[in-house]
Amino acid sequence: MINKYTFGEPYPTEAVVQPVSASGLEGFPFACCLSDGLELTIAMDRDDIVFGLGESIRGINKRGWVYESWCSDDPYHTEDKISLYAAHNFILISGRTQTGIFIDFPGRIRWDIGYTKTDELKITVSGTDADVYVITGESPRDVVREFRGLIGPSYVPPFWAFGFQQSRWSYPDAETVDRIIAGYDAAQIPLDCVYLDIDYMKDYKDFTVDERKFPDFADYAAEKKKQGIRLIPIIDAGIREEDGYSVYEEGKRLGYFCKNADGSDFEAGVWPGMCCFPDFLRADVREWFGSRYRALTDAGIEGFWNDMNEPALFYSADGLRRTLDLASQLKGQNLDLGKFFGLKDAFAGLSNSERDYASIFHHVNGRQVGHMQVHNIYGANMTRAAGDFFEKEFGREKILMLSRASYIGAHRSGGIWFGDNHSWWSHILLALKMLPGANMCGFLYCGPDLGGFNGNVSRDLLLRFLALGVFTPLMRCHSALGTRDQECFAFEDPGDFRDVVQVRYRLIPYLWDTFRKAAQNGDMIFRPLAFDYPDDMIACECETQLMLGEECMIAPVFEQNASGRTVYLPEDMTLAILSGESVRTEPLEKGFHYVRVALNEVPLLIKKGKKIPLCRPALRTALLDTEKPEYIM
Repeated sequence: MINKYTFGEPYPTEAVVQPVSASGLEGFPFACCLSDGLELTIAMDRDDIVFGLGESIRGINKRGWVYESWCSDDPYHTEDKISLYAAHNFILISGRTQTGIFIDFPGRIRWDIGYTKTDELKITVSGTDADVYVITGESPRDVVREFRGLIGPSYVPPFWAFGFQQSRWSYPDAETVDRIIAGYDAAQIPLDCVYLDIDYMKDYKDFTVDERKFPDFADYAAEKKKQGIRLIPIIDAGIREEDGYSVYEEGKRLGYFCKNADGSDFEAGVWPGMCCFPDFLRADVREWFGSRYRALTDAGIEGFWNDMNEPALFYSADGLRRTLDLASQLKGQNLDLGKFFGLKDAFAGLSNSERDYASIFHHVNGRQVGHMQVHNIYGANMTRAAGDFFEKEFGREKILMLSRASYIGAHRSGGIWFGDNHSWWSHILLALKMLPGANMCGFLYCGPDLGGFNGNVSRDLLLRFLALGVFTPLMRCHSALGTRDQECFAFEDPGDFRDVVQVRYRLIPYLWDTFRKAAQNGDMIFRPLAFDYPDDMIACECETQLMLGEECMIAPVFEQNASGRTVYLPEDMTLAILSGESVRTEPLEKGFHYVRVALNEVPLLIKKGKKIPLCRPALRTALLDTEKPEYIM
């Protein structure tokens, strides 16, 4: 059952597609007060589990911490953070009753889930205009299905998007891309996509290609496609200010950029230097910006990743001026503690400043809207701009679309990756714990940067990361400028990497079928064990294993120098150890088991009476023979 309660006059985010009539506020089931914002207070039983919040920090059970819905460009995903790149405002309180809460509000929300008071959930909305949906059901899965029906169907990518994908900041030219593909092919490691980060552009300008680096780009993209490789270029939110650059000139002439209070274009520095930012909240701007992707789709490109769309700001023109003025005033002075740290904080605070965000205005249907009120839907509407264009021009399921920033509703237009993680062992588990939360909020096509984006990955860490990525719909290895080479063939004994990636290709028909069922049925691919075994306390507290589909459970190794891991089985299962074309099975009884897993192996636990199809591996998804699978059970 879904009940909707409307407070004030909510901004129409269009996250919800199923019409629901608002109930009277006199029947609102939680304690609430309205002052500077809307505050909800909910009592929690000792054994209640709180799921949700999509892409967020910490555990599957969100109790004991405070979180913020505020799309944030923060590459340090440590336990003390409260927000990441997404705003997924859905939680599910599971205990004696099952209650989902979706707060459709595009500004900041604070979720104090037993942090201040252990038995109290306090939700603080930074405004008084919001739609609150309360969803009840017989089980957590029932509640999720109701919610997913409310927000509409999930994006489905093309089949080849389930192949292995290699990225780096950056592969700046055709010669480098060719070297990467040749390295994978020589090592006989499957590969379907190579990503192009910002250096493929001319002066970091969206929808341009530097012809010195990629001469005859359309011919080159066609050549790669014949090899079975798709090129996936990046698109950023900021549009470089440059006379003669058609995207900038047209956007400025048509008044399509976000404004300052005085009506002038808001300006801030990102990769290209000073930029303007399309006002994606406007339908006409989305249609215009989406059509600009044609510059690359006409060149044969079939996949994109939208980045820096929180929006990320390095500095604003005003912020930089203020900071440089301060530095000039302090020049020659003896900087005591206050002055030194004041100057340091001024420079550190240039990026993604809330003072700058507060100076941005959108113009929607003749109404001026402050950015702080709608911050969390900016990136989502950039994704929508692209997704609407792709569907109109090519139909559904033809173009790969990923975004960094997201809000519920954007799940209908594209997938997400989990942002700039690190080459840390703890980030294998962090990624695992994000998967069910993202699925609850409709984001099925998702995954982390395998191996970690920041830092220098070790060989064993990359192999263990990949063994998780075998199961994530997006299987992409990505790394940052200045880090060690992170391609699978760059390490000693690349045959171990081949064994792991081949397991992915053997499982693609099963993963594809599981994905499509979840998309069609408003269901999840990955579930906490508590969803399936609510009466098993050990299962309910397990945060290092996940249910996958209806058939199996995944349990990746996540510790350095470990030869395996302990797994908990809530029922009798079959352990399958997969490596390349090798499969080793062993029946295991309910309970705890230590499972040995070599670096070139992938563990999978299969429920009684279920079977998993495996096809023969191939170097590309297009070469897979899915007609005569073998089965493990």
